[in-house]
Amino acid sequence: MAEALAIKPEDIIRIVLKRRWYIFIPFIIAMIAGIYLSLTLPRVFSAGTLIFVQPQKVPASFVRSLVSTDINSRISTISKQILSRTNLEKIIKEFNLFSDPEQQDMFMEDKIEALTKQIKVNVTRAGRGIEAFSISFKGSEPERVMRIANTLTSYFIDENLKVREAQAIGTSDFLEDELETMRKRLEYVEEALRNYRKKFMGELPEQLETNLRILDRIQEQLSSRMNSLRDAKNSLAAFESRTASEGIRTSDGVVLPGTVSHENLNRLKNQLANLKAGYTDRHPDVVKLKNKIKDLEAGLKEKAGKEKTDAVPADDSRVVINRENMLQIREVKREIKMVEDDIAKLKAQSKYYQERVEATPKREQELMTLRRDYNNIQESYSSLLNRKLEAEIAVNMEKKQKGEQFRIIDPARLPQKPVSPDMKKLFLFSIAAGLGIGGGIIFLLEYFDTSIKRPEDVELLCGLPVIAAMPSIYSTKQKVLKKINLTVSIIFGIISLALLAVFAVLTMKGVEPVYEFVKKYVNI
Repeated sequence: MAEALAIKPEDIIRIVLKRRWYIFIPFIIAMIAGIYLSLTLPRVFSAGTLIFVQPQKVPASFVRSLVSTDINSRISTISKQILSRTNLEKIIKEFNLFSDPEQQDMFMEDKIEALTKQIKVNVTRAGRGIEAFSISFKGSEPERVMRIANTLTSYFIDENLKVREAQAIGTSDFLEDELETMRKRLEYVEEALRNYRKKFMGELPEQLETNLRILDRIQEQLSSRMNSLRDAKNSLAAFESRTASEGIRTSDGVVLPGTVSHENLNRLKNQLANLKAGYTDRHPDVVKLKNKIKDLEAGLKEKAGKEKTDAVPADDSRVVINRENMLQIREVKREIKMVEDDIAKLKAQSKYYQERVEATPKREQELMTLRRDYNNIQESYSSLLNRKLEAEIAVNMEKKQKGEQFRIIDPARLPQKPVSPDMKKLFLFSIAAGLGIGGGIIFLLEYFDTSIKRPEDVELLCGLPVIAAMPSIYSTKQKVLKKINLTVSIIFGIISLALLAVFAVLTMKGVEPVYEFVKKYVNI
């Protein structure tokens, strides 16, 4: 049963030939519609420019570019600037766009939106990033499309140069401002360091060794003067002792015998009176002092009695000797006063330099802080100065167009074929539509046709084998109609092929060249 129901290729051919009008008519209509659309649909031309991103001409190891923005961001930024309202209005006025009567009443916002849709930027990426990009423009007039595409390209290149130069100059100006600020800070720290050294001169770390040497020398001088003072005091004590043993002082300055003992006695009595004011008579010091006074009084009485009996007139030579002793005592006392003054000065100097030495660690710490700030600011200043010099070189490089540039590889050319409508797609769609509609109709007719078409259908229906089949017998009128039908079918077939050929030529060659060729041929 499966073999009886199978459709053979000859069955398909028979069905197509039988219902050929369902193929011819939809196909011819589809071809006519396709040709009509290809002739009447508005033609849109496209012109594009291929731009190569040329790397920096000067090696980066010699001059580092100040343009740090990535090429993707830069192209995006430039695209937004080019497609800004100001630039698009300028292009609309320059090329007199949207000047057709049906477009004159459009709002400027609608014109700008429509123009934005006609501009396209396509990026070609390589392994490391963008290698090239293209700018294309679509419009109805080929020459205008080409001019607008080239104008947009010029805008892109000029804007790129402006952006790079502006960024380089902006970086250079920023570094210059920062350098000026850092210079003022450096001068301020230098002034603070200078004032500090001036204020604490003598207490600085580098003067510590000098202060220590001066302090050692002062100590040696002080020690020497102390020895001199001790010797002078010893000499004074010796002179005074010798003078006291030789006599009491007269109006001439001579010390005569006995005066010293009375003075000692009076001094002891005064001490005793002072002790009694604070202690009792049984206090050891009071008792001891009383015994001394008693002994001294007894000695004075005994000496006074002896002097009355053995009084001897004063010798003139002893008076002269005492006078010489007094002069020496005065000289020694003057020397002691001078030495004591020197010692006081040396002690003051020693204290002064000792304070310097003790203050040195503190000054060293403070000076270290100031120097650290100074060194940090100086390093920052030197770094900014180097960067500023590099920035000036980079600015000159950008001004001389030695940096990264956009170079036109393929400028926009006059388009010959429109990009819309797409003739190939329209051609294929028309063929598919004509054949598809006809084939669909034939399939439906055959599907719903229940008549017997083949001997196999009889065998399948009755279950009996077919022994013979009689061919159809046509009358004369039927034969004439059949010939007419065949002739008309051939004509329609030729028409279908002719329409197919015309549509194919329009698709391959374009409407304008074909139109120009036909016009030229007709004029001849």
